[in-house]
Amino acid sequence: MSSVSPAAADRVADVQRNTAETQITVRVNLDGTGTANLSTGIGFFDHMLDQIARHGLIDLDIQAKGDLHIDGHHTVEDVGITLGQAFAKAVGDKKGIRRYGHAYVPLDEALSRVVVDFSGRPGLHMHVPFKSGMVGAFDTQLAFEFFQGFVNHAGVTLHIDNLKGENAHHQAETVFKAFARALRMALERDPRMGDVIPSTKGSL
Repeated sequence: MSSVSPAAADRVADVQRNTAETQITVRVNLDGTGTANLSTGIGFFDHMLDQIARHGLIDLDIQAKGDLHIDGHHTVEDVGITLGQAFAKAVGDKKGIRRYGHAYVPLDEALSRVVVDFSGRPGLHMHVPFKSGMVGAFDTQLAFEFFQGFVNHAGVTLHIDNLKGENAHHQAETVFKAFARALRMALERDPRMGDVIPSTKGSL
């Protein structure tokens, strides 16, 4: 008989998304060590996804092929959608999680705050006045599309605010790092909670 209780088992999910625009596979382990295997065809986007893995202690395997000859929009948005679906599947009924998470992350002159609630209600409130339209081959407008896809399919409420920043690379990196840290806090199992769903409604 296994000595590992269901509550202590790793929360893992695999999701695929195939459309005329993108072909994406995502595997997540919410109880990982921060290892990442990433290939989206957009170098800076891979760098940002790596922040989610490393600072969230989430194992991520994301393989994406998209219509980059047009632009990065479909690829970035669909990775957000697929990652959100994977999170929703991996977190399950949310018994015993802390539910809420928040983080402030600085990088030189930039400072960002992210707050997340695994509420079951999708909502994105994002204020990031990027100082540049592009970072490498990444269109900074697509950060919003990534997070919108994620919240709609993970079922979370997400507030993202870049409080200070003059360099778009730094702005984006603080946002993704703070997002990762907030996820880590929210998804952490609370030993005082046991296997109770963290809601007075009894479901999330």
